[in-house]
Order: sequence, then C-alpha cells, then structure tokens
Amino acid sequence: MLAKPHRITRGADYRATVRRGARFTAANTITHVRLNRDSDVVRFGFIVSKAVGNAVVRNRVRRRLKAAAYEVLPRLESAAVNGPGLDIVIRALPASAQVRWATLHEEVSGAADRFLSRHTTSSRETRRSVTTEGNVRP
Repeated sequence: MLAKPHRITRGADYRATVRRGARFTAANTITHVRLNRDSDVVRFGFIVSKAVGNAVVRNRVRRRLKAAAYEVLPRLESAAVNGPGLDIVIRALPASAQVRWATLHEEVSGAADRFLSRHTTSSRETRRSVTTEGNVRP
C-alpha cells in the first residue's frame, strides 16, 4: 500500500487541497489535485463518508482507492521529478460502493492523466496561440 511519505495526514493539507486544487469529477469519485511547492513528493488522501455505507463497505472502498493510487503513483512521481510535489484528495461518492475495482482505477488514473496533461504542457510564455482569424500571435 502507500508508504507514510505518500499519505496526507494533516487536516490543513486536506482542506487546502480541496479548496485550492483542481477538481476532476467522475461517476463514482471526485478528485482534487494541488501542486505542493513545500514538498517534492506525491501524497494521497481519501475521504469516504458514512453516505457510502457502513464501516465494512467504507473500508473496502478506501482499500480499493488506495490500491488504485498505488498503481498510479510511479507515473505521477516521474512527472513530478525536479518540481513541486502533488497533493491528491479522492472523495468517494455513494455509488463507489457498488462498482468494480477496475472502474475506480480508471477514474483515479483518468484524473491523474487530465491533471498531468494540463500542467506538463509548455508554459504560457513559450506557447503560441491561434486567434479566431487563424493568425498566429507572437
């Protein structure tokens, strides 16, 4: 599973990620991702409320999300090399109790891919944009 350095443990870090992070919504999860300039490691946090089910169901959903995060971790670490770390908070929706692990894995992986595609492209200064007339702006 996830080692201690890869887990969000403080409530302030959860709040900061949920409030200031990019939000990616899927059918069974909501994922918040934030660049953490204070760290150089990728960290995960999980929120599974009582609306998901009883304690047995909530723990099963949390274990599945942790396993999905563990598989996505190497790809995120390679993208975060020599840069700021990432804080990722995954909130399980009530429907997540009935879905297969593969579906949860696809949602976690998809949110990570969408975030990386946004933040690993060239910077705004070096990127050229196209106007509505088709002319290229310098």
